[in-house]
Formats: sequence, structure tokens, C-alpha cells
Amino acid sequence: MASSATQPWLLENGTVKRLTKDSRRHGHGRSVHNMSSSSLRKKSDMSLVSKVPFSILRNFLTNLQEVILGTKLSLLFIAIPIAIAAHHFQFSRPWIFSTSLIGLIPLAERVSFLTEQIAFYTGGTVGGLLNATCGNATELIIAIFALIQHKVDVVKYSLLGSILSNLLLVLGSSLLCGGLANLSREQTFDRKQADVNISLLLLALLCNVMPLLYKHATTIDDALITAKVTLNLSRACSIVMLLAYFAYLAFQLWTHSHIFEAQEEEDEDDLHESEVESPQIGFWSALIWLIGMTAIIALLSEYLVNTIEAASSSWGMPLSFISIILLPIVGNAAEHAGAVIFAFKNKLDITLGVALGSATQIAVFVVPVTVLVAWIIGINLDLDFNLVETGSFSLTILVTAFALQDGTSHYLKGVVLLLFYVVIGVVFFVTKSSFDHEDNALNTKVPSSNGQIFAS
Repeated sequence: MASSATQPWLLENGTVKRLTKDSRRHGHGRSVHNMSSSSLRKKSDMSLVSKVPFSILRNFLTNLQEVILGTKLSLLFIAIPIAIAAHHFQFSRPWIFSTSLIGLIPLAERVSFLTEQIAFYTGGTVGGLLNATCGNATELIIAIFALIQHKVDVVKYSLLGSILSNLLLVLGSSLLCGGLANLSREQTFDRKQADVNISLLLLALLCNVMPLLYKHATTIDDALITAKVTLNLSRACSIVMLLAYFAYLAFQLWTHSHIFEAQEEEDEDDLHESEVESPQIGFWSALIWLIGMTAIIALLSEYLVNTIEAASSSWGMPLSFISIILLPIVGNAAEHAGAVIFAFKNKLDITLGVALGSATQIAVFVVPVTVLVAWIIGINLDLDFNLVETGSFSLTILVTAFALQDGTSHYLKGVVLLLFYVVIGVVFFVTKSSFDHEDNALNTKVPSSNGQIFAS
């Protein structure tokens, strides 16, 4: 194999083709999520694999080494068979929950890697759309499995937790570490991408606040009518958010793609071109691996949803705390680590792209899709996240917007964001009875016309 930047890559049919300069820069639609995950990848030594005489076996071993061993998180793959065995042999449910949660960490990073590999062959636009779809696949799959089991509170808590985690924990720790590592110089970033994401997050906040305001402002005494109107308003707002997300994709991939490409060009000198700018596996191999890993994510997500109440009871932690704080921290650990690493390198544009981009995608894509999927399968899921949850969401967006308004960063901003996250975590940790019991009471008092539950 070649060792320079002109290294050729091997197509699925065995023919060799070199990447042009233009295709390296624009042909594969690398996103900030891919760049963040690349910081956790390691170079594979193919010297032994290349000596295997049989081409089919050699290709299989190459794929296995690149996909399974090509990440610094490869040891965590051990948790996957342990979780499956624990479920099969009916081990303690908290054990199943813990091992499933750990197993999701490397899977999320590998999905990012595989979407990048596919993007080499499909081009920038399709690659960008694929990344936009798969960027938060774990959260979406967990939400859908929770919906199927009518665990509406888990759906709401987990999605809200992912947004809060990205805006406060990821961004806060990144600004703190980046500021401490670069005390001798001022850290700056391009505000254009941040402004776009903040405006979309404010739209999502408006759509979440309206059902709550209507419920408290209405003069209708009939709880059933109020719940129906709140549900219909939530579905209408979800459609609006999806329209905004499609406009955001067009803005990001076509009309104003230069705003999002600038950060990639800045980081090219710091990355190994032979690893980043050429595919390590073929198109069909990457597609098969992506389908397989998505299936495993679905399996582990089912285990998580089935055992989360048992883990909550066994550990003495409220369900809201586990869903809002613990699930997002562990489930997005790989992406979070990459964001912090780039902040250390004074690449705040990439860090902001990861943190704000993920929060925006969950707020205006995953949340409304979940509401509409629930509508399709006959489950009543609305956007009324209750007063404390909505208040936390509102203040989080405001403090993030103020922290990023001047285009500069220092460690104190990171400290403030992290302390915000600590306070919110404490609130959901100490309010077990008020949230868990309130949800149970409302779920029994406000039935729908078809016998199902209206989420409040």
C-alpha cells in the first residue's frame, strides 16, 4: 500500500483509482460529525492481512480490521455479546441495561465511519443526506422502541436529554478544555453556522412551548378536549419543524454549503490524508456493515427500553434522571470526546458544528419524526414536555446563544454551561416523586377516545 497522500484506493471490483484533489475536498461530503469521530480512529496495519492468498478471505479480514479494530473504542465491542448473553440467560435486568448502554458507544462512532465510507462513492450531496439521516440514529431508534412499548415518558426524557447534553455538557466541556489548553491566545469561531443552529433551536422551542401554554391558558374545563387540541397542535408543529429541517438541509448542502465547508478545510492539515481522504472499504461492504450495525443498535435499544425501569429501581435513580442525564452521556460518548479533542486543537468551528448540529438535528428532526411516527402507529405523543422540562430547554438555548454571541470563547463560558448542566441534573435527580408519580397519575386520568394514553 502506498504511504503518501497519493495513495490509491481499491474499488469493490478490484480496480484501482486515485483520488483527485477536487474529489478529496468536495467529493465525499464529510461533515463535522465524521471529522469528530475521526479523532477516535486508529490506523490499521494491513501487512499481515495483505499476505492472505484468498481474495474473499482477504477482503473479509480487511473489512473486519477496519470496521471493528479501526477505532480506539474497539474494546467496548465486548459489551455487545455480553448484553446478548445476559438477555438470553435472563441475568439481572440492570446488568442488561448497563452492558447494552456501553455497547452502543462504539456502534454510534462506527455508524459515522460507515456513512463517511459510503459518501466516498455517492458524492457530497448524497453523503450529506445520509449523514443527516444517520447522525442521530441511536436516539431515534431508542425513541421508536420506547414508543412501541407505550413508554411516552422515556421518549420525551431521552430526546430532551440529548439536546441538553449537546448544548451544555458537550459544548461546555469543549469550551472549558479548549480555553484552558489555549490560555495564551483567544479562541475564535465563525458565528454564521452558530446563528443558523440557534435560530432553528428557537423555532423548536416555540413549537414545544405552544402546547404547554395552550394547556395552561385554555378556559375549557374538559380535560379530554384540552388533551386532543394539545395533541393536534403538537402534530401541526411537528410538520412545521420538519419543513424547517428540510430547508436547513438545502441551506447546508446546496445554497450555502461554503459556511459549513470552511471548517473542514481548516482541519485538513491536522489529519492523515491517506486515512481520511480515501475509503478503507468498498461501497457494498460499507452498506452491509451499516445495515448490520443498525440492526445491532436496534437490538440493544430494545434491551435498554425493556430494562430501564428495573435499572431505575435497582440504582435508586429516578427514571427522568437516567433518561435525561445518563442515557445521552453514555450514548453519545464517542461524539462528545471528538468535540473536546478538536477544542483542544483550537478547532472550535468543528466543535460547535458537532454540539449545535446534533442538538438541532434532534430538536427539529428526531423529535417531530417521533411525534409523527407515534401518530401513524396510533400512540398519542405530544410536545408538552411539562413546565420544568420546557423551562430547562428554554434557559439552555438562551445561555448557549449568549455564550456564542460574540464569536469568541474562553474557559469561563465552559464553566457556566457545565454548571447549568449540573443544576439541571440535580433537579431531575431529587424530584423523583413529583415527576414519576405525576406522570403515572396523568396517564390514568386522561385517556383518549380509543383507550390509549394522552401524554402530558
